[in-house]
Amino acid sequence: MRLTGGTSSRLGASWDGRGTNFALFSANAEKVELCLFDSHGRRELERIALPERTEDVWHGYLNDVSPGQLYGYRVHGPYQPEHGHRFNPNKLLLDPYAKRLAGRLVWSDAHFAYRTGSPRADLSFDRRDNARFMPKAVVVDETFNWGRREIRPNIPWEDTIIYEAHVKGLTERREDVAPDLRGTFGGLCSPAMIDHFKRLGVTTIELLPIHGLIDDRALVERKLTNYWGYNTIAFFAPEQRYARDNALDSFRATVARLHDAGIEVMLDVVYNHTAEGDHMGPTLSFRGIDNASYYWLKPENPRYYDDFTGCGSSVNLTHPRVLQMVMDSLRYWVEVCHVDGFRFDLATTLARGPNGFDRDAGFFTAIRQDPVLAAVKLVAEPWDLGFGGYQLGAFPSQWSEWNDRYRSTMRRYWSGEGSLIGEVSRRMTASSDLFHRDNRAPRASVNHITVHDGFTLADLFSYNEKHNAANGEENRDGANDNHSTNCGHEGPTDDPDINALRRQLRKNQLACLLLAQGTPLMLAGDEVGNSQSGNNNAYCQDNETGWIGWDNLGKDGEDLTDFIAQLTALRRRFGQIRSQRWLDGRRADGSYGVLWLTPAAEEMKESDWNFPEGRFLAYVLGPMEQGQAPVFVVLNAAPEEIAFRLPEMTEYRSWQQVLNTAASRQAPASFAAGAEIKAPPRAVLAFAGSA
Repeated sequence: MRLTGGTSSRLGASWDGRGTNFALFSANAEKVELCLFDSHGRRELERIALPERTEDVWHGYLNDVSPGQLYGYRVHGPYQPEHGHRFNPNKLLLDPYAKRLAGRLVWSDAHFAYRTGSPRADLSFDRRDNARFMPKAVVVDETFNWGRREIRPNIPWEDTIIYEAHVKGLTERREDVAPDLRGTFGGLCSPAMIDHFKRLGVTTIELLPIHGLIDDRALVERKLTNYWGYNTIAFFAPEQRYARDNALDSFRATVARLHDAGIEVMLDVVYNHTAEGDHMGPTLSFRGIDNASYYWLKPENPRYYDDFTGCGSSVNLTHPRVLQMVMDSLRYWVEVCHVDGFRFDLATTLARGPNGFDRDAGFFTAIRQDPVLAAVKLVAEPWDLGFGGYQLGAFPSQWSEWNDRYRSTMRRYWSGEGSLIGEVSRRMTASSDLFHRDNRAPRASVNHITVHDGFTLADLFSYNEKHNAANGEENRDGANDNHSTNCGHEGPTDDPDINALRRQLRKNQLACLLLAQGTPLMLAGDEVGNSQSGNNNAYCQDNETGWIGWDNLGKDGEDLTDFIAQLTALRRRFGQIRSQRWLDGRRADGSYGVLWLTPAAEEMKESDWNFPEGRFLAYVLGPMEQGQAPVFVVLNAAPEEIAFRLPEMTEYRSWQQVLNTAASRQAPASFAAGAEIKAPPRAVLAFAGSA
């Protein structure tokens, strides 16, 4: 091979058609060696010291290395944990910019840079070679034939309806997906799934993490896996377990087919920590490349990590090269893989500085000015586990945020808690108390009832307690406060009254989610009553607990797919539900954005909001434009019927009922303005004004 200095301008392994440039950042290393392996990753063929160092980037160019070549790095430097340095050239390291991974990690004590066995063991030094047990990076050809028809959907925020799914769990048990595609990227874009997405009316698929990941050793020893994938180690490489062949090309083909169907793809990304864990964790990549640069270390004792994430360590985006890596990763998924947006796990960590969360953090500034990222959707999980970590409503105007206040309020309301109508009114109108500032729009609130973390919608109304014994942690893991109700029996039952109530409460939550202003997000499987048997933390259940059960698909009364389709159609029909303008009350000219009404159809006063144990809420959303009808929404969480009067308005003589969650069939009905009717117990009603 002919070795030259190459360039430091592009990190990672970059093939140019003739050869490959290798570049790795490390500020504190003394030497970097590139290791080339055979096609099986078992035999190290050559070890080459990168010849040049430019601004802390080590680089070299090999003229006859082409796509498919497996490689890794060995990085030399001081092993001084008490000073934050953990270099050990006996450990083969993954390239942080690896675009594909070959092989899977096999757990061994050789992955640790120290000799295991004592609390202070990490101060020792281990000379065992771990290469045979490590996955290898693969040189790739980034070109891909997207075809002339591939056009990004560019769904406006106000039209966006997000569907959160796990790549494997979505289709593993779906019988109308070809067996060889189940559980893979290809299964996502199978005709059956595209038809299902279109039928539901969802616009955007949000995938749980697909970056290259590691199964925690403790889970492997319990014969479990890190199923959800929040244990990533490769921020540029799609996880190979979701593909039968080339994961990168398989993922891009899936994105292309979903785009052809008008469906966006968002990725749940985990830049806040890595799979290397705390100071007693393995040395797989970042720790051995430059521990003191990549991670937050305790200033007074850099042997230990500042852990804001609960995962042992936190990635330090205040370092310019670490920030560059995250930004390069985001641009790569947009430019090379055509991804449409991102949901950032524990996003508060990404914006931390020396004094905690910083709204002017370099990460936000970099995102704001980046032309590639300006057109994609950015959603924050606006908290972490560190001091001052809960930052709901504090992110910049470019961002939307998971709104857990919506989730907890609506769970409490439909589980039977009273005296919440004021709180419910705010959550149904995009939580203006949290987001109406700094030029933010209602879409900033990503409303959800269920996500991967917690009960499914069916379990929310079937269990009072979590049932996580299968996780092997003696039921200690998972949230204890779920605001759930079992409706009178813990778990499955043959009681028809309990099952009917559970179905209606599921419908109520879905109706509120899609009638509420803001951006709705629903959990895959909720439409068919998918259950995890009360497990509210199925992160390690790569089995029938974690996979969606589609047995209820097409089953009368249990399959709510058509019901959700009706709701998404209503959302499209009435612009005021998905408005990107904040609502106001009665205006000087008599027009209005929203009117809150008593059961007697009178505008609510302060005393009405403080009605003891109140569970009834009714409001009218005014027309946003000429010719648009008002929408009247009634929420009755009381266990009994409540009589109410339909509003009387000059332009509208009647109200067409467009939704009744207590009805088994949605039959059209018309009522005269001013008529008194009854809201069924625990039901959601909606009406459209008619001239």
